[in-house]
Amino acid sequence: MRTAPRTGPTFAEKAEKLISEDRVAAVFGCWTSASRKAVKPVFEKNKALLFYPVQYEGLEQSPYIFYTGATTNQQIVPGLDYLKSQGVKSVYLVGSDYVFPRTANKIIKAYAAANGMTVSGEDYAPLGSTEFGTIVNKVKSSGADAVFNTLNGDSNVAFFKEYKSAGLTAAAMPVVSVSIAEEEVKGIGTQYLEGQLTAWNYYQTTPGAANSKFVAAYKAKYGADKPTSDPMEAAYVGVYLWKAMVEKAGAFDVEKVRAASDGITFDAPEGLVTVDGKTQHIAKTARIGKIGADGLITEVWNSGKPVEPDPYLKTYPWASGLS
Repeated sequence: MRTAPRTGPTFAEKAEKLISEDRVAAVFGCWTSASRKAVKPVFEKNKALLFYPVQYEGLEQSPYIFYTGATTNQQIVPGLDYLKSQGVKSVYLVGSDYVFPRTANKIIKAYAAANGMTVSGEDYAPLGSTEFGTIVNKVKSSGADAVFNTLNGDSNVAFFKEYKSAGLTAAAMPVVSVSIAEEEVKGIGTQYLEGQLTAWNYYQTTPGAANSKFVAAYKAKYGADKPTSDPMEAAYVGVYLWKAMVEKAGAFDVEKVRAASDGITFDAPEGLVTVDGKTQHIAKTARIGKIGADGLITEVWNSGKPVEPDPYLKTYPWASGLS
């Protein structure tokens, strides 16, 4: 299971060491938005490159960060669009108490207000919290049609166990999660998650030759019982995109690599991805999945083509004023 982040100063110190002492050409990493925000000024001060591989809350752009995970309009908005298409009129928001869930829920509330959707409640638990009796009781009594879940780490284990214990089901009140991938399913237990929904851009089951090769190679290296996941794939993609940028630039120089980035494509396990040099995010196909009894996630909807990144949601009138 993913755990709560280490302190911001630790991330900043380690980033400074990699850049100033180890003289690396690029860094691939960080997990939570809190960790990314802790190192962002370090990379900007040093004019060094970070490739960040995790979906995040958007409303950010940095000349020295390439974001290879989803931004808001490639994960959260598609998740809401899917719920709306399924007739959901009300949602309950449950998240961990840090940057990503609070910003994501601010966006969700703006979407709901513009799309005839009611937010029946909003609750946050401290990172790592395992006490969810009160929150789940509030969710149950709210009568919401669905739950939008931005909990992180081990809190998901406690939440879904309490959810099932309270008699709540995926059929009656589905939960859409944006931080539960195949590895978390295994840690939480399929008996608590079967039938629940996720919003990502990649699943181990995503069809295509590139993914078949990726999954086979991963399992050969790490074990047949080890699943792949969206953040793993986005990290893998980041390395290949950087390679292509360096080859196009003909140099490791950061400014030359940045200048060469626009339009770079890669036949990724998730499908074709393309770098938008202006935002330094990538175009990605949005996918909604359903968790099965086998622990795998099967796609039930996709966007049909890669969604252009819009980290500040400039193309969504209902989002004006959020940034």
